[in-house]
Amino acid sequence: MKRTSRNKLNRYTSFDVFLVIFFVCITFITLYPFLNVLAISFNDSLDTIRGVNFIIPRKFTLDNYKYIFEEKDLFSPLGMSVARTVIGTAIGTICTAMLAYVLSRKDFYFNKLFTIMFIITMYVGGGLIPDYLLIGRTLKMTNEFSVYIIPGLIGVFFLILMRSFIEGLPEALQESARIDGATDFKIWYKIILPLCKPVLATVALFIAVTQWNSFMDTYIYARKLKTLQYVLYEILNDTGVKISNIHDANLNNTAATVTPQSIRMAITIIATVPIVIVYPFLQRYFVGGMTLGAVKD
Repeated sequence: MKRTSRNKLNRYTSFDVFLVIFFVCITFITLYPFLNVLAISFNDSLDTIRGVNFIIPRKFTLDNYKYIFEEKDLFSPLGMSVARTVIGTAIGTICTAMLAYVLSRKDFYFNKLFTIMFIITMYVGGGLIPDYLLIGRTLKMTNEFSVYIIPGLIGVFFLILMRSFIEGLPEALQESARIDGATDFKIWYKIILPLCKPVLATVALFIAVTQWNSFMDTYIYARKLKTLQYVLYEILNDTGVKISNIHDANLNNTAATVTPQSIRMAITIIATVPIVIVYPFLQRYFVGGMTLGAVKD
């Protein structure tokens, strides 16, 4: 009996060691691209040209970041990006939640019709020219802050996701609140929203990432309201033009020389870090089970 228990313990221990090694390898494979980008952003540009993959800077330097921050003023575009991300995420999430609640109501006669109409827009689009004529000419939102908020106010995928989550909530919660005299808005605000924290956090994170990374709307509609992503895009293009002949440079006098690859990696880090910082605060809401035990049948 003791020998059998000892064999089982050794077997489970070996299996645990295998699992630890396996997941360590998976973790390293997952983190390697980000660590490589981070290392190149802090590495000397001329040393990076050697093309050897690494995760620790061989020749540490801040020249890549100095070039980015000295090339253009990033504080005003940063404020614009933060403003559009915060406001766009808040308004987009609230409007999506309100519309999802309406479409989830079984007593709303046209819920299936409107759902189909929304889904069609996921597969059929007017194209860039009709969008420009509508947003720029008809609505006259060119160089207006509203161009960052209104055109992408409702995401159909997020709408369907939130509607499905609300439909999975116990109907008895809404029925009991309606019997107590609660209005539809009060039911949505007091009951539905608190129970939708997981899906709200998920949708808010996706909207925030989309708002933060977007730069084409600035390029097309609002060049006077430059965002951080658009300015970084300009710096990257300017770097590619300015540094076209690095092989002809005098290596003895190029300690601070930058290359498009190094600038691209530094820009990637600058654009990614804010989302990486925000993500852990929303991750805990991704786990469901908010209504478990809320109603006993």
